[in-house]
Amino acid sequence: MKLQLSKLKGRDDIERFVIESVDLSLYIAFAQIGGEEHLLADSKDKVLKTTNLLSMQRQIKPFGAVDCVLRQRSAYDEMVGKPPTSYGDNTMELSLGNQPLPDWLN
Repeated sequence: MKLQLSKLKGRDDIERFVIESVDLSLYIAFAQIGGEEHLLADSKDKVLKTTNLLSMQRQIKPFGAVDCVLRQRSAYDEMVGKPPTSYGDNTMELSLGNQPLPDWLN
C-alpha cells in the first residue's frame, strides 16, 4: 500500500524506514508501521524515488530518530545460473542508524 510522505508527519508509530536500492542509482523507500511496510509516495501520489542515498535520507530527516536500514537484493545467484530452489532469499539489510542527518549534510 502506498502512503504519502506528508501523511506521516506527526505519527509516532513508525517503526523504521527501509530504503531499498532498486538499481545502481535508484532508491525507493518504505515506512514500516505495525509490522507492515508501506511504499512511500510524494505529494502527487507517485512513488518517492531518488538517484542517491543521501537524497533519500534528506526526505525522511524530518521524522527524527527513527531506525533506518538500506536494503539490497543481489541477483548474483540468478546470474550464475543457480536454480531458484538452491538458494534462499539473499536480501541484505544494513543499518543506517536512527539519528537524523547532521545539518552540515543539508
